[in-house]
Amino acid sequence: MQLFYFKEINESSTSFFFDKEESKHIIKVLRKKEGDTLFVTNGLGLLFETTISLASDSKCTVAIQSFTQQEAPKFHLHLAVAPTKMNDRYEWFLEKATEIGIQEITPIICDHSERKVIKTERFDKIILSAMKQSNQLYLPKLNEPISLHAFLKQSFTGQKFIAHCEETDKRTLKKELQLQEDVLILIGPEGDFSTKEIQTALDINFIPISLGETRLRTETAALVACHSVVLLNN
Repeated sequence: MQLFYFKEINESSTSFFFDKEESKHIIKVLRKKEGDTLFVTNGLGLLFETTISLASDSKCTVAIQSFTQQEAPKFHLHLAVAPTKMNDRYEWFLEKATEIGIQEITPIICDHSERKVIKTERFDKIILSAMKQSNQLYLPKLNEPISLHAFLKQSFTGQKFIAHCEETDKRTLKKELQLQEDVLILIGPEGDFSTKEIQTALDINFIPISLGETRLRTETAALVACHSVVLLNN
């Protein structure tokens, strides 16, 4: 199944048209024509079966034939991950985490972060593309970058973990994870969280965890955490 995305559709919609860029892709690149079937999601769990009623490369219009609602995951996985020095490494994480099944991502600016300014427009496009490529019906939420200090002042439900590299008493994610529960995991920058940041998280009941015996890059650690939570819950 080839999946398309249109944010504004819902159960009461009967027809809609794609913007010029997507219309051109559908008609000129994919060579779709009137009467062809397109599967479309709104990123909120709905899958629409539609047929092209106007094959215009500037305003491809479709009529909705039917729709189904996919059940939402029984747990909410939120990773707060420090940006990497090279953007392409963070983009790789976003793509793969979306394919695996993450629900929410927050870029966090830490004491040791090498990159302090983040533009999320390209990140949004990568997440959307990965959602469509992997035939998923729920679009992960990408939050605006925020300092770890400000982030930790927010309230969270479910389990809270911090993965760090300091030689202190840590547990394994596999042993601590409670299945079908919301999960938040903090992943620090290449220079790790500062001692003060770790202590702040511990003071508000974050559980310190290890993701293995080897020292992992930020994007690798984030992907290991993502895959572990999803795999254990399936």
